[in-house]
Amino acid sequence: MDVGARRIGLAVTDALGITAQGLETLDRANKRADFRALSAIIKQYNIVEIVVGNPLQMNGSSGTQSEKIAVFVEALKKHFRLPVYLWDERLTSASANRILDEAGTSRMQRKGVVDRVAAALILQAFLEARSIQQQK
Repeated sequence: MDVGARRIGLAVTDALGITAQGLETLDRANKRADFRALSAIIKQYNIVEIVVGNPLQMNGSSGTQSEKIAVFVEALKKHFRLPVYLWDERLTSASANRILDEAGTSRMQRKGVVDRVAAALILQAFLEARSIQQQK
């Protein structure tokens, strides 16, 4: 997940945990509605663990946004009773925008798409790091 104030970018992995694919971006309403929508996605895709982008500052320290995400993550854990991992998301939005630039996507077409791409980048980085750890 790439969690923002207005939208949540979503991505899932294949059954083998190799590749990440973006899903439709969730437009946020309130906690109850957001969690209802997430619950449907968790059921639909048989989600067994969740990865949430952690918006650390460029120097790696926590800031206001990462503190908000920490609160959100605790609510996710409590509500869904699934493992939730925080993953460093620094520069994923910039990378997502660069990918969309290269694909010729106009600024007007990007609403929500950048969040989906960022979520896929976050999940892909997590999957690759996990694969490396498992190989050791």
